[in-house]
Amino acid sequence: MSQDYVILLHGLARNARSMNVMVSELKRAGFGTVNYDYPSTKHSIELLANDVITDAISLCPSGAKIHFVTHSMGGILVRQYLSQKTIQNMGRVVMLGPPNKGSQVVDRLGSVPGYAWFNGPAGRQLGTGSESIPNSLRGVDFELGIIAGTRSINLLLSTMLPKPNDGKVSVENTKLTGMADHIVLPVTHPFIMKNKGVILQVIHFLKCGSFNRER
Repeated sequence: MSQDYVILLHGLARNARSMNVMVSELKRAGFGTVNYDYPSTKHSIELLANDVITDAISLCPSGAKIHFVTHSMGGILVRQYLSQKTIQNMGRVVMLGPPNKGSQVVDRLGSVPGYAWFNGPAGRQLGTGSESIPNSLRGVDFELGIIAGTRSINLLLSTMLPKPNDGKVSVENTKLTGMADHIVLPVTHPFIMKNKGVILQVIHFLKCGSFNRER
């Protein structure tokens, strides 16, 4: 029987090292992993989604069930890819702090000098307008669990967002039509993927298709 594999996709202006703690625990739970490092600030979401996910899938063994664990913009890459293509043996997806309805931070700062230089083309596609990539994509038809945070280490950015939020995305804007489950935890956007409670919930959803509310 082929081992289940998890493709991990980091967020905007981050790298694969940010997911290393998650990778270790997923391996301990019996999953194979592909922790994919990609140039998140160099290209558009459309180009990144096609190239990154196509390559990541090629690194999984033939016949393996393929799951995804994503942080922030990584979840939008999965939505973009699956709006155009299908994945054989598609498994479950857990998104951590995804801007599924965009982020008001992008609305406020997207045109500020320096924003585009630091966040690249993809960073400017994550606003809350109807033309943004997250809001131009349909709801999901795969098994999706979403974990949202309610703590912030950036009080300035938090003032740009409806409460509750994680400093980058409001809890409301993480939600998505068709999701199988959604849970809110007291974690921050930059470090959500390293939190022990979050990791346990990720593993539970990948195995069971729901989060563990007995914890």
